[in-house]
Amino acid sequence: MNITATGAAVSTPANEGVTDTSHVGGHAPQGSLAKLAVGAVGIVFGDIGTSPIYAFRETFAGHHQLAPDALHIYGVLSLIFWSMMIIVTLKYVTIIMRADNKGEGGSLALLALINRSTSDKRRWTAGIVMLGVFATALFYGDSMITPAVSVLSAVEGLTTVNPAFEPFVVPLAVGILVGLFAIQSRGTAKVGTLFGPIMLTYFAVLAGLGVLHIFKHPPVLWHMLNPGNALAFYIAEPLPAFIAMGSVVLAVTGAEALYADMGHFGRRPIRVSWLYFVLPALLLNYLGQGAMLLSQSPAQALETVKNPFFFLANETFRLPLVLLATCATIIASQAVISGAFSVTQQAIQLGFIPRLRITHTSETAAGQIYIPLINWALMIMVILLVVTFQSSSNLAAAYGIAVTGAMFIDTLLLAVVFFSLWKWPKWKAVPLLALFLFVDILYFGSNLMKVPDGGWFPLLVGAIAFTMLTTWARGRKLMLDRMSEASLPMEVFIKSAAASATRVPGTAVFMTTSLRGVPHALLHNLKHNKVLHERVMLLTVRIEDVPHVPAEKRLHTEDYGAGFFRVLLRYGFMEEINVPAELSRLENCGPTCKMMDTSFFLARQTLIASSRPGMAIWRERLFSWMLRNAESAMEFFKLPTNRVVELGSQVEI
Repeated sequence: MNITATGAAVSTPANEGVTDTSHVGGHAPQGSLAKLAVGAVGIVFGDIGTSPIYAFRETFAGHHQLAPDALHIYGVLSLIFWSMMIIVTLKYVTIIMRADNKGEGGSLALLALINRSTSDKRRWTAGIVMLGVFATALFYGDSMITPAVSVLSAVEGLTTVNPAFEPFVVPLAVGILVGLFAIQSRGTAKVGTLFGPIMLTYFAVLAGLGVLHIFKHPPVLWHMLNPGNALAFYIAEPLPAFIAMGSVVLAVTGAEALYADMGHFGRRPIRVSWLYFVLPALLLNYLGQGAMLLSQSPAQALETVKNPFFFLANETFRLPLVLLATCATIIASQAVISGAFSVTQQAIQLGFIPRLRITHTSETAAGQIYIPLINWALMIMVILLVVTFQSSSNLAAAYGIAVTGAMFIDTLLLAVVFFSLWKWPKWKAVPLLALFLFVDILYFGSNLMKVPDGGWFPLLVGAIAFTMLTTWARGRKLMLDRMSEASLPMEVFIKSAAASATRVPGTAVFMTTSLRGVPHALLHNLKHNKVLHERVMLLTVRIEDVPHVPAEKRLHTEDYGAGFFRVLLRYGFMEEINVPAELSRLENCGPTCKMMDTSFFLARQTLIASSRPGMAIWRERLFSWMLRNAESAMEFFKLPTNRVVELGSQVEI
């Protein structure tokens, strides 16, 4: 199984039989390095940037509490530092970001890159696709928890200003989240211009607050850098140290966003922002939280550790810090929601999700899209999480397992990149993979202990999403295979039926999944209407394994004679499909296509579940339900509503 063999789940046209398109160019982010770096701070680092609000707190005051003494504080700070260096800086920023698909990143982009580059090595393919799809499924669980835990943790800061605010925390968090999801349909272009300055201010405040408290206990700096402190923690208390890693990993959640958002800003701006601004600010803040606890009496530290981030500020500045942190968590949530839209669009184009209604919210930025179904589904689940779990500490128990699972899968995919794409020698690749796998397994294993406390939620969401993604991909392939079984060769059709049929003026465009044979819609049209148009185009839309296909490589035509033409329209998986716009630029197929003289014929299949080998009956019924509820091909391809004819047929799978 591979991407191109799953069928073009996009719509009626498919992408099976995709050839190598490594020559197809991508796109580059526009703007100066400084401008792009600031933009990256505003969008890319929101998730990992809001981790200091709850990561340190959860390690000490979460479900498995630790005493805030020197052994534990130094050990946790060392774990945080080396986790950031190994997972974020080395694994993602230095290595994985080199594995871009024509400038685009993320699990699906990496999957498409690997699939294209290893197309001659079928032994890789099935496992790779399953890993990439499961990473995508886990992302949906993560995208539900991130807005809930981040906004709730920021609003909880109000209780450090005045404990009387506690009854208002959940309603206020729900109100903020509802407002955030409600404005998605209007786009984020205008609001997005504020993201950079707000996050720059936020990170500067993080660093400033940290430095103020480091002066109270300077040795904390050396102890964070010393890996011996993490080792001492493990030697002294192996089980508590292992459990603590389930909370320490919260400090690196969002690392995968650096890779996923690479297409928006480019590799270098993200690296510059991380190494010279974001990483130092985060480390200084964690150091400050540790130094503050170490400079206090044991009794005072036990109280402070319940919310150390907000206690970094004195009472005068605590409310402004709560407001700034809330803005930062809203921005982080916005980035996750936008990421869910982008991942869904990629999954639709690559054939893992049915067609969904996609609205573009910006005339200039193609990446700014809005998907109503995903937006409202996310909102409902996020609000249910907030109302059910009630506190960010309870939600943190559910947080992390999806992230560590995705990180583990990224390491496995990286192994394929090392050996099959980059051809690295074993002496260079094996030590790095061993290091990454060791860290990933430790973190994932630690997070598995959270399953009874809420970790089951992202796993459940991931399992449901994985089932739906694979059911759609498999069902589309089976349906296309069944339809092609009785396919009539085009040459035979032209010699027989076309020669005797009455021809009428105009152009007929028949959307078809295959580059061979006669489309079912064409056969049904001739059978029922007894006529053929003067010009007949058999149009196939193919989604390539690259983000963007240049205009000069977009169209390919073949002339069968007798007014019949085969047209291949190629798109990248990050592009918007617009069939009429491309047909208006079509050459070598007679006169220019005018929409008022063109009719589009679509086949609408009705599935009949059967006992034929392929899928279980329950999955066939699930696929049938997904097919019935998919977005209309007419709207997905931007076809003129008054020029479309749909012809039904039954398919047994």
